[in-house]
Amino acid sequence: MTRSKFLLPLAACLLALGPVAARAQMLEAHVREGALTGARERAVSAFLGIPYAAPPVGANRWRPPAPPSAWSGVRQASQFSASCQQAVGTGGFGPWTHEYVVSGAVSEDCLYLNVWTPAQATGDRLPVLVWIHGGGFSGGSASVPIYDGAKLAAQGIVVIGINYRLGLYGFMAHPALSAESPAGASGNYGLLDQIAALKWIKANVAAFGGDPDRITIAGQSAGAASVHHLIASPLARGLFARAIAQSGSGMGLAVPDRTTAEQRGVALMQAAGVTGIAQLRALSAAQLDAALGKMMMGARPAGGLPFAPIIDGLVLPDADHAGANINDTPILTGMTADEMTGLDPAIDHASSADVTARIERDYGALAPEVLKLYPAVTDAQANATVRALARDRGLASMALWAEQRQKTSRNPIYAYLWTHWEPGPDAARYRAFHSSEIPYVFGTLDASPERPFTDEDQRLSDELSGYWVNWVKTGDPNGPGLSQWPVFQTDGEAILEIGTRTMIRPILAPERLRIFREHVARGGTLGLF
Repeated sequence: MTRSKFLLPLAACLLALGPVAARAQMLEAHVREGALTGARERAVSAFLGIPYAAPPVGANRWRPPAPPSAWSGVRQASQFSASCQQAVGTGGFGPWTHEYVVSGAVSEDCLYLNVWTPAQATGDRLPVLVWIHGGGFSGGSASVPIYDGAKLAAQGIVVIGINYRLGLYGFMAHPALSAESPAGASGNYGLLDQIAALKWIKANVAAFGGDPDRITIAGQSAGAASVHHLIASPLARGLFARAIAQSGSGMGLAVPDRTTAEQRGVALMQAAGVTGIAQLRALSAAQLDAALGKMMMGARPAGGLPFAPIIDGLVLPDADHAGANINDTPILTGMTADEMTGLDPAIDHASSADVTARIERDYGALAPEVLKLYPAVTDAQANATVRALARDRGLASMALWAEQRQKTSRNPIYAYLWTHWEPGPDAARYRAFHSSEIPYVFGTLDASPERPFTDEDQRLSDELSGYWVNWVKTGDPNGPGLSQWPVFQTDGEAILEIGTRTMIRPILAPERLRIFREHVARGGTLGLF
């Protein structure tokens, strides 16, 4: 999807506004590969669709990203690129209305990024936010409307959104691919794309008035998981200074080992009816999608993600990197209060018997204690318990993740819970749903004029984006006009609840946290999903 019709090309802006305005606004950028001209968006320059790597097509499918080619003359950067190859629906689904989802062209030729900068000169050295989109590692795009970086950038930071390969294109491992790799590893091409983007940004962001020594990586859901993988990857060392992980610390998604991942690649090749990687590379996207559908009719992978990050021994060398300290960095992290309302079909449709049986199955000998805290005697109680248990499992997993990380990290953690209900379709059911804080962070409430936003929504957007911008600038979310946000400490475990009431609160009541801690000690698992 492009929004170029709403943007004034910079060349026209130069002619219309004259030399004084040209000096006051960055209208052209010179990166390693050549010169760029983009577009004006309010007081911010937008450079869209910039290649950070060569197209990963043909023989480059399932290979690490290669450097982009140089160009001559001035490259127009006023339109988004195609989104990475994926299935695209129409109009959204559940609580995720059109502004949350991908539309427009998709392609394997998709390794591009978008820059929004308020800088007036290359020497401004403004702090940088690099956004890694979510989508379960199988969907999403940097051009989704709620990720428009103009309003965040107007607060004095450079905002960059990146695309990376998805699904089988970004994460398929196979013994033959491992054999052809000098490092003996395959899969994780999507993470290698993210690392290549960060290297390009580090080398070129000064051309947009950014500071290469003050880069914050940020993402939500799969983007937050990516943030944690980058923190754990030796290949990303030195590429960023701070991190933000929204709906993704302690999320509980298993990261398969190389052998398991290679078996999935073998299964895809068998489903495609070919016998070698060259033949698989020659198939069209439609043929690969058909093969994936056939493969998924068999044994469904645990976690429902057939192709996602793996422990490959190269990008991710260690299976236990939840508290990894390879890239020790301050982290701002949190979750929404109703992460599962758009994802769990049992929400508001559970029975007392079903919920009781689920708790007995999941918690074993601890089930009686869990049922005392989360009763399910009636269907109404059971439905309230489904919501509360999903939220508290997520909070407990975040607490245990933070405690583990603090054993090795020298840097602070700031944790939050977003509780505001975004107005819109069936808001009483979906409430503070998964990813609903994002348009408040980016200040993109206007991307959905159909939602009945109020002055309170705008106030909350100003508050939330203020915390995020302060973090990118200083490594501390606190600032004038904002409620005090404490550092997370294992003894107090205080987080900031952000919503209609913004206040400091314990991450969980002690008796609830104790139950989840005991559950994990007995070999149980937690997580958002």
